Amino acid sequence: MNRASLLITLLMGALTVLLWGMVNRPDIEPPWPAKIEGFSFSPMRGEQSPVAHVYPDISQIDEDLALLAGDAFAVRTYTVEGTMAQVPRLAAAHGLNVTLGAWISNLSERNEAEINDLIRIYLENHRQVVRVIIGNETILREEQTVDEMIAHIERVRHSVWAPISTAEPWHIWLKYPELVKHVDFIAVHLLPYWEGVAVDDAVNYVLDRYHQLKQAYPDKQVVISEVGWPSNGRTRQSAVASRANQARFLRRFLAAAERENITYYVMEAFDQPWKRAIEGDVGSHWGVFDAEREPKFEFTTPVTPVPNGWSLAAISIGLSILVLALMFRDSAGLSSSGRGFLAIVAYSITTFVVWLLYDFTQQYMTVGMLVVGVALFIAALGVIVVLLAEAHEWAEALWLKQLRRSPLPKASPGDRLPMVSVHVPAYNEPPDMLIQTLDALAQLDYPDFEVLVIDNNTKDPAVWQPVQAHCESLGGRFRFFHVDPLSGFKAGALNFALRETDPAAEVVAVIDSDYMVEPNWLRDMVPLFSEPRMAIVQAPQDYRDGDESLFKAMCQAEYRGFFSIGMVTRNERNAIIQHGTMTMVRRHVLEEVEGWAEWCITEDAELGLRIFERGYCATYVPHSYGKGLMPDTFLDFKKQRFRWAYGAVLIMRQHLAQLFGLEKTELTRGQRYHFVAGWLPWLADGFNLAFNLAAIAWSAAMVLAPDYVAPPHPIFAVLPLSLFVFKISKMFFLYRVRVEANLRQSIAAGLAGLALSHVIARAMLTGFVTRHIGFFRTPKHAEAHGLVRALLDAREELLFLVAMLLAAYAVLQREDAMMLDVRVWSIMLLMQSVPYAAAGLVSLISAAPRLPGGMVGAMRRLTHQQPN
Repeated sequence: MNRASLLITLLMGALTVLLWGMVNRPDIEPPWPAKIEGFSFSPMRGEQSPVAHVYPDISQIDEDLALLAGDAFAVRTYTVEGTMAQVPRLAAAHGLNVTLGAWISNLSERNEAEINDLIRIYLENHRQVVRVIIGNETILREEQTVDEMIAHIERVRHSVWAPISTAEPWHIWLKYPELVKHVDFIAVHLLPYWEGVAVDDAVNYVLDRYHQLKQAYPDKQVVISEVGWPSNGRTRQSAVASRANQARFLRRFLAAAERENITYYVMEAFDQPWKRAIEGDVGSHWGVFDAEREPKFEFTTPVTPVPNGWSLAAISIGLSILVLALMFRDSAGLSSSGRGFLAIVAYSITTFVVWLLYDFTQQYMTVGMLVVGVALFIAALGVIVVLLAEAHEWAEALWLKQLRRSPLPKASPGDRLPMVSVHVPAYNEPPDMLIQTLDALAQLDYPDFEVLVIDNNTKDPAVWQPVQAHCESLGGRFRFFHVDPLSGFKAGALNFALRETDPAAEVVAVIDSDYMVEPNWLRDMVPLFSEPRMAIVQAPQDYRDGDESLFKAMCQAEYRGFFSIGMVTRNERNAIIQHGTMTMVRRHVLEEVEGWAEWCITEDAELGLRIFERGYCATYVPHSYGKGLMPDTFLDFKKQRFRWAYGAVLIMRQHLAQLFGLEKTELTRGQRYHFVAGWLPWLADGFNLAFNLAAIAWSAAMVLAPDYVAPPHPIFAVLPLSLFVFKISKMFFLYRVRVEANLRQSIAAGLAGLALSHVIARAMLTGFVTRHIGFFRTPKHAEAHGLVRALLDAREELLFLVAMLLAAYAVLQREDAMMLDVRVWSIMLLMQSVPYAAAGLVSLISAAPRLPGGMVGAMRRLTHQQPN
């Protein structure tokens, strides 16, 4: 790491500290009173749950009461089942009063037992019991009617002389004044979080509701039987659950309650993990103390959002330095702006990761939570790796001071020019098109070359015989071979040509049958082989039919990005992807590596990697020396990209040990990096398809079983959204600067690229489980498909589009649609549907060949440029 890199790293570290300090700025809040009125008391621990009728033992209850004795005057219970019946007796030993509760539900036998036990326990401990509450939100849950609750209250009144009530939210008391007539006091739950009130407004909200009840029923005492705020959980409208907000609300409320002499019970003493099954994650986090009986926030000192924020900041900085040390290892030509950009990305990502892990550790772990956590971590790690790779390419494409493998050598008149054998494989190609290709080769300005045309497996003599005759008319340089049968697809044809190559030829050049080359192609490119270790010289793929239709103009814009950006940055580390057209290979190297791989449908890229593994060099000249034809239909466009992506997976599988350094080769770190990082976006598409399938299934479960299936953690939505936005931003920015595309061309390229996302994803997933999908030839001069056929060509994508849109709409029909996580999930589904919509749109455009390419505009000529 040089001085500039070190300075940028330290500067970003200082800014990170400053950012954490601003975000984690402490707030001065009223101190916690020496003693509060009371706590809602549920002493369950771990897997204990009143739902399962599993209660703590007496010693555990006694420990909890002893902990609270110095902090509160009273506790409120909810049931007298099991060991909870012992609370009044145990509380007496610690000087705590008790508001005794009976759980009332829709189970009549259990209700009878609860009431009988409550009466008995009250009579045994009446000196400690200051109030009795029959039922908890029973009317709200619609498990008993108002009349039924009145009957329960009146029955208990005959046996106890303590004040009696039932506990309900404020609106139930206002709705049923007849209930108020039968209680001695109003036990009201005031929990502003559930009503979506922001924490800064929450205390006033509680006081307003309290005074509203006092005004409605002036002859009744109002006791706030539950008041509190959760420390973690889903965001409800403006209500954010966090430890800091819990501290803010409770300390503010307690100060207000003391001023107004309000009787209350803080909800609640201890976190209750069992409530997750009833209320979701937030149900576990209402305690002032956590499940380990440790205080969750400071009671008197200023409130900080993250108490250990400085430790997290230090971890963020440490991880950022490690990431930047890797990213700056080979950055000698990168300007300070590029280094600064990478530093911003690295620090942003590591800070996000640290916060993500911190937030997750605040949950109470179950087996299910651990599984979700592992899945979330893997997903986050994958997205982060892709983001870093994309950011690195962005920086190098935009901020390299000078291309290190440039300027390129030029031939002098006295240089010896070796013989070149040009190979043109063909299968069932239109003869007129192939004849044009041969005529262009005949015009090459080069002293010593031959052209071998290998037509393999074409059945119709009317297709190949005119080409054969034309070759004969062009003279002895041109040789034609018709071979049927010949296995190995294109690689088989090229290996056949290699065996037939003139022994004097030192360089093998390959072009596709539709390419018309420029006369100076060989004269400009062959001298680059003067470097003894130079094995591959590659020119870009380019196309001459981009002005025929809007569809082809979009395709050309999409192709252009890789050859103007990706190949240029890869060339800096001698790590280009070899392509099967406009490529040249040193003959003895081609024979040394035993020719083209007939098992691989992307034999060109595979050959380049094998040559790199032998320690040879390659170079890329970003200047167009030949132009071919693009696919005529969206279906053919997809099939071509499927072949490229599927072949990439096969190459990765075949060369995995070499790419990861498990098998000794001559591959450099830079080459390994570019081959793996270059395929990461395609791998991300594959995982994204799996994610979308899971998202649709999860959304269906959210709709069909809303009481049991909650929205996923918002991070599951934020991750794909972040990657999508970053990739689109990068594409638009680099297209405008490096490709010099106008806005319409950039949008066209983006749409065409998005339209291929699904087919790439399918190719990647298929490539992991199969090896033998055959070679697909891209047809030339095919007829455009009609409207219906065009829709069928994109039927998978359109089905996904419909499913994602329906899912996005359906989840918003849930009762909790106002919740932040539901809305974020819906937005994510809409965003994930964009590539599928793009596929449908591009397919329809391909069915309208009369739409002119001029709607996008002519692409700039592809020629060599230095970065600014």
